Amino acid sequence: MKLTVVGCSGSFPSAESACSSYLVEADGFRLLLDMGNGALGELQRHCGLYDLDAIFLSHLHADHCIDMCAYFVARYYRHDGGRCDPIPVYGPEGTEHRLTTAYADTPTASSMSEVFDFHTVKPSTFEIGPFTVHTERVAHPVEAYGIRVEHGGRVLTYSGDTGVTPALDELARDADLFLCEAAFTHGKENIPDLHLNGREAGETAARAGARRLVLTHIPPWTDPQVNLTDARTVFDGPVDLAAPSLSYEI
Repeated sequence: MKLTVVGCSGSFPSAESACSSYLVEADGFRLLLDMGNGALGELQRHCGLYDLDAIFLSHLHADHCIDMCAYFVARYYRHDGGRCDPIPVYGPEGTEHRLTTAYADTPTASSMSEVFDFHTVKPSTFEIGPFTVHTERVAHPVEAYGIRVEHGGRVLTYSGDTGVTPALDELARDADLFLCEAAFTHGKENIPDLHLNGREAGETAARAGARRLVLTHIPPWTDPQVNLTDARTVFDGPVDLAAPSLSYEI
């Protein structure tokens, strides 16, 4: 598998990065994890506008899904050959309604489903192209899912947005790469079931036996170097900060 960071800023785009979006590729198949603010423009640096094969939305906060509205425009009003065939979109209950409401004026109430083939995510194991994926509900104020992506004996885990939860430990069990949010700063914010700090991300990686930790979803007002240091104090494996266009072979 190849993982490419499309955007990694938390809560809102920074001057350097769009919000959460991560491209996972294997066997010519392209799976996008989230499409937050600004991600659609950045995505085109890494693949063609119509070259995605499936999309997974961890939850329905704008910084993880709102550029799906712009992507609807690109697929519905395509100018070079007519409307695109529906692409599979995996998301929480109500994803179609959320995107239709956010767009505000789709041609019809069902227009989104003409270019997006919506599938409701629940805790389960299923196939997306060549990938075996396992999803679990994580700790966030809205319905949110972490995802474990397996292919060729390798494992990528993406936390989505979450506080500390045993579900995330299991998703990251023995992962080759654990892409984990670290929005909070240890000793500063302490709000249960919302976000992790760098130390908690590191502790989760250590409990899970993950081989590599990549911290993401760090908001522009949070010092990423503090979170990086905090994670390294509790996790012995390699720890990186996600950055736009950074790629990993897994």
